[in-house]
Order: sequence, then C-alpha cells, then structure tokens
Amino acid sequence: MHAPGIPKMDATALEVLLSAATAAPSIHNTQPWRFRLDPVTRLLEVRAVPQKSLSRTDPEFRAQYLSVGAALFNLRVAADHLGLDAMVRLRPDPSDPGLLAALWPCGRSDSPDLPTEQWRQLDLYEAIARRHTSRMPFTGRPVPEPIVAQMVEAARLEAAKLRVPDFAGTRRLLQLTAAGEARNHSDVGRAAEARAWITAPEGGPYGIPVTALGPQDAAGRMPVRDFIGTQRSRSLPRLRFERHAQVALLCTVRDRRVDWLRAGQALQRVLLVATAHGLRTSMLHQALEWPDLRWAMRNGQERRCSPQLLIRFGYGPEGGRTPRAPAQP
Repeated sequence: MHAPGIPKMDATALEVLLSAATAAPSIHNTQPWRFRLDPVTRLLEVRAVPQKSLSRTDPEFRAQYLSVGAALFNLRVAADHLGLDAMVRLRPDPSDPGLLAALWPCGRSDSPDLPTEQWRQLDLYEAIARRHTSRMPFTGRPVPEPIVAQMVEAARLEAAKLRVPDFAGTRRLLQLTAAGEARNHSDVGRAAEARAWITAPEGGPYGIPVTALGPQDAAGRMPVRDFIGTQRSRSLPRLRFERHAQVALLCTVRDRRVDWLRAGQALQRVLLVATAHGLRTSMLHQALEWPDLRWAMRNGQERRCSPQLLIRFGYGPEGGRTPRAPAQP
C-alpha cells in the first residue's frame, strides 16, 4: 500500500539517490553509511556502520558523522535532480543512536512552502560525479575571490562557517597539520590503522587504492597525509607542491553530534561548489584527530568556532578515483 501524498519511488529513482549518496567522501574511504527505505512511508533512513569506525583515529566518531553528513547532502541534491523536495531530520530518534538522519522525499506540489534550494544556480548534481580528492600538487594560481565567496556562502547555508585565513594564518594551520601528521606516524596503532585501508588497484569497494595516493612535498611545506610511510614505493617520487597553499577551515558554532552532521553537509556543499567551478580539493584532517591541535586551529579572536576540517583547494590535476560499494538499500 502506498501512502497518500508521497511520490512513488521506483528502482531507477532509488538508484539515482543512492549512487549520489555513496559518491560522497569519507575518511579513509570507509563509506560508513547504510540506507533503509520504508516501502510504505518512503522514509529513507541513513545509518552509521559501527564496523567502519576507526577506533584510534576517530574514537568519538566525529569524522564518521562528517562522512555521513556529506552523503546526506548528496541525497538532497539527487532528490532535487529528480524533481523532489527532501525534508530531513537529523538524529530523529534518541532511542536509536545508529539512526543518524531520516530523509523524506516529497513532490514539490505537496510542499509549496518549502524554500527553493539555492544550489540550482550551479549544477551540483553533475559535480557529484566529477568531485574527487586530489592529493597532487596544485598550480598555485589564485582562486578568484567571487568563487571563494560562493564557497563561504555554501557553508553558511548549511549552518557552518568557512574561514579563509591570510598568509600567516595559512602557515599556522599547515604547521598544526604537520604536527598532527608527525604524531600519527609516531603512534604505531594509528599508523597501522591507516595502512589497513590502503588497497591494491582492484582490492575491493572500500579503502584507498595505492594508485590514488599522492606524492610527498619535496620542499616539506605541504603536509600531505602519508598513509604508507617507510613502505612508500619508489614509483611515487617527491614533487614540489604549490608555494602558497589556499586553505579554508570549516567550523561550526557548537560541537554536538548533530553539528558534525551539519558540518558534513556543509563540507559537501562547499566541495561541490568548488568542483562546479573547476577547482580541485583535498582534505587535511591530521590536526583534527588530536584534541589539543584541533582547538589550537581556532583563530585567537574567533572562539565561537569548533574546527571540523581543513580544506585545501586550487587548480590542478584530477585526483585518483576511489572505489565505491554498490548503491543498494
């Protein structure tokens, strides 16, 4: 029986929604999400997968919530592409902590009071397939201010803040990231956990293929995550990265689990806006994995900022693609 007032969801529409959701970025490409569609209410549940958690790198599940939030935003964009509005509730059932969000696709004629999504100025749905993390050197060509302003606005629309630092601020954030990278290397358990998610080129639907790994910076300025350390292949020579990196710090005013989900949606909106404008992006998460370094990333004058992720952006080569699990509910 089909509930009245709810559009029918055929297999093709469901595949469009889930294919978009699973294209979202996730820490170490763990893809820590699962989806369940109620056949009567058409409520699409978004759940976390405990088996995909990183006990050492992400003991509080903050990065996992960011990842699921990014997938949730892609669901919203795909629903819009299908001509549907998507009403979303975050953590709708306190008695069910594994249920992170519920999305209800509804026909636009059934919800005339819902605001028109502002992403329609750009084709963010098309950008979903083109967005890939690029761990390669960028050109250093400055990104025009109007594009940066759109990225900042994208975060604001998702109840987050995107702080673009000046030269001195960028240097400080990269130094903190480098400190986090050094700690990760010295922590045997964390280093082993990261290496466990590196796979062969055809190693399965999860993890990062070795072919998607980037080089290290020959000048030592860009703290790119080194997943394999001393096992690094000779086929990955050090290269010179851009001299003046362009980065932005994604923050939320509060730091609750629901804010992490909002930050994940803000992250994905920012990444898709950047992709739609021809930019490449990568995430620098190392400092965020250590509480003291994470809070040190705040600007001294900006205390109402809970740092969630540092985004590197610019012009450069496309990143290597990472695999995805089948898009199935």
